Amino acid sequence: MTDAKMQLVQSWLIKAQHDLTSARVLAAHTPSLLETAIYHCQQAAEKALKGYLAFCDREIERVHDLEVLVRAAQMDAPAFVDWTAAAIRLTPYARLYRYPGYASEPSQQQFAQALTDAEGLYAFVLSLLPQDARPESEDRDQAG
Repeated sequence: MTDAKMQLVQSWLIKAQHDLTSARVLAAHTPSLLETAIYHCQQAAEKALKGYLAFCDREIERVHDLEVLVRAAQMDAPAFVDWTAAAIRLTPYARLYRYPGYASEPSQQQFAQALTDAEGLYAFVLSLLPQDARPESEDRDQAG
């Protein structure tokens, strides 16, 4: 893998890590900011998927629809099919709570499911990548 490609993949994954951290911090804030936290769950999953697509030299579509990205990733790793339901659950959070008038604040249960989905998808992407494509701070962020 070229250095440029490795840096691109790592950049996507570092952004995903930051979104996961942001989601956790915002949910733990008093008062909790679940509408923003759940958005970061969707963003973390989106960036993890785009990092994987970059690793596979696939075109990275400018979409927030995670199901589209999961289908694209399935071309190189058919096991992504197992993440379709999570992608469908997470996709609406790209916009649902970001603007007034769409929906009230998500429940703690919705957020917990979104965080589980995002963390799981991120970990799955990492499991498919060689060690040198993973961000250096992966172990520290996964422990948090």
